Amino acid sequence: MSLKKKMKRYFNKKNKSPKNNRKIVGIILFSMAFVMFFLFVIQLSKIAVIGKVNNVSLAEKTKQLYQGSTIVKAKRGTIYDRNGIAIAEDATSYSAYATLSKTYTSGNKKLYAQEKDFEKLVAILAKEVSGFDEKKALTALKNGAKENLWLVEFSQAKNLTLKQRTAIEADLKAENLVGIYFNESQARMYPNGEFASHLIGYTDLVENKSGEKELVGKMGIESAYDDILKGTNGKIVYQRDNYQNPLPGTVSESVAAKDGKDIYTTLDSRLQVYLEKYMKEYYEKLGAKSMTAMLVKANTGEILALDQQPSFDPETKKGLGTDYDSNFNWANTLVEDPYEPGSTMKILTTAAAITQGVYDPNETYQGGKIEIADATIDDWDHGEKGTLTMRQALSWSSNKGMVILEQKMPDAWRQYLKKFGFGQSTYSGLANEKSGTLPSTNIVDTAMSSFGQSIGVTNFQMMQAFTAIANNGTMLKPQYITKIVNPNTNKITVMEPEVVGNPVTKESTEQVREYMRDTTENEEYGIAYGKYSVPGYHVSVKTGTAQISENGAYLTGANDYIYSAVSIVPSENPEYIFYLTIKQPKNYDYNALSDITNAILKRAMDLTSSDATTDGESTEISTEKITVDDYRNLSTTTAATAAQKSGLDPVVLGEGSKVKSQSIDVGKTVLPGEKLLLLTNDDAVTMPDITGWSKTDIVKLADLLNIDVTFEGEGYATSQSIEAYATIRNQKLTIVLKEN
Repeated sequence: MSLKKKMKRYFNKKNKSPKNNRKIVGIILFSMAFVMFFLFVIQLSKIAVIGKVNNVSLAEKTKQLYQGSTIVKAKRGTIYDRNGIAIAEDATSYSAYATLSKTYTSGNKKLYAQEKDFEKLVAILAKEVSGFDEKKALTALKNGAKENLWLVEFSQAKNLTLKQRTAIEADLKAENLVGIYFNESQARMYPNGEFASHLIGYTDLVENKSGEKELVGKMGIESAYDDILKGTNGKIVYQRDNYQNPLPGTVSESVAAKDGKDIYTTLDSRLQVYLEKYMKEYYEKLGAKSMTAMLVKANTGEILALDQQPSFDPETKKGLGTDYDSNFNWANTLVEDPYEPGSTMKILTTAAAITQGVYDPNETYQGGKIEIADATIDDWDHGEKGTLTMRQALSWSSNKGMVILEQKMPDAWRQYLKKFGFGQSTYSGLANEKSGTLPSTNIVDTAMSSFGQSIGVTNFQMMQAFTAIANNGTMLKPQYITKIVNPNTNKITVMEPEVVGNPVTKESTEQVREYMRDTTENEEYGIAYGKYSVPGYHVSVKTGTAQISENGAYLTGANDYIYSAVSIVPSENPEYIFYLTIKQPKNYDYNALSDITNAILKRAMDLTSSDATTDGESTEISTEKITVDDYRNLSTTTAATAAQKSGLDPVVLGEGSKVKSQSIDVGKTVLPGEKLLLLTNDDAVTMPDITGWSKTDIVKLADLLNIDVTFEGEGYATSQSIEAYATIRNQKLTIVLKEN
């Protein structure tokens, strides 16, 4: 028998003994226990040395358990009018809740709501909160106590004011009660209600990536300048006890909040409130589909008042639909809704013809119809007035007269439309701005554009063009912000008036303003004779009645028109431009245009007189310098808007979709108002109007466009060898400079 078999027989024999079996089991159990203990010691030692379990830091978990933090909300910047009156400002709303957790104590003092006090607590809330249902609140508290809830929120006690919170806390103190506390949330207050609502915009509380709710601009300035207004939140880190209550005096870290910047608009509350009143009154009276109005300071382009009807209350959201939806998209028609302007375009046609040298005010023609290709264009009176002079063509609003002028400058007219800024964005900075459309190259469309049809424009574009007529040929961008103030540094970014072109001569605009006076002063040839007047001043006026195109055809209803009027006062040395439109009124009153215009312009001139006799306070301005960002590869609109918001004066070169290069190096620090040239990815770049530009800016332009430039004289540009809006084809550029 082999040794192996002998050993096997021996162990089999031994194993049959119960005593041996118990012994073996005991040895196995002892061995297992020893091994497990050994492994436990190793793991415990590892945890003690490394401080982690499954790559999770125990120190970090302990820190999270006993360390709390609070977000310090940054104050959203205030939006003011030009005189420092708040239009939109931060407010705080409160929501009440009851703490039921019996662990919420301080020493021996109970800080939670006790069941014996439930009825008294809800009675106090009902006293201060209108419509508060005591029975419902009491039921919620009792159910919460049964279910051992930490707290109960009162859905009826949300959006409380500071006054209501203070009153509730005073009542609790008087009754020696505890248990009711408040959560704070940001809110936005608009003290004036409906007040240039589409320009100012509104905000909503939106949950961010961290799960916190913050105010976000949803329209107008609130949206366009959201990043400037919102600021940066701060943070406080502190220790807390086993019950997660803050421990006094344990703040370990504190990061201060940086409040948002304040924006001062160009609006004058005294004029804005007055305009709102008239616009709302006539909107309801006329049953119009919509109305717009804009009052602008002639020599700066500053918008003093503007309105769009129907409007809405940005605080209550009343007017944004029956059931307010935070995703509701209400268009700002002043920049988003292109339309055919009609006869107000005729003042631009006349100014262009005078500048072009093809205008004779005494030239006569027979009013009525004119044939252009296969189309017949007619006057509104079908020629009943008979023979007209070209001067009378403007005041009598003759379509035929304007077509005759356009025919005398067939190639130049399209260039004048571009010079006046049509077919391109004004880069207002407001969301969804449209560029409008130039007339097609069809000779009929081009002819019709001379009297304001077959062309798409926005209110901002029209007002921009009107500034050239009121400002002796210098065209200004409509401006709605005067300055941006940083409350953290007390530095100011001032928005200077922005010259965007010089489409016509000073002499042509002086003549046009004189001829516009005939509209209301000439008894025989004034289409609005005696309607428009501002006591003590001459008023230059042009009215318009434009057809409305839908789906490629003009509407034919009795009042399917856009009625409008542009007025400049005083005619000789303009202070103000007022532009008003009324779309598709159900009950049209021809006097509506003049009633609103006369009231607004009279008030504006009265305020001008009173302001002139008041000594203004001089303030010291600490200007905040601007660090130039990288705008390359951004969309043209995004880049121009961002540059403008920072305080620069952007000039877009070409019609490309993206910015290819810029005239100021990235990271360079400059003063507000510096001209920033943005060259787009457009193969055919047109020459900008550089009248009034400095030699330095022209050199930057030449470098960007890779063209040679020579200068004659010193000072600022008065003429250029490459005509504005002409395509650049490797020409040499000659500039004549003169001192101002």
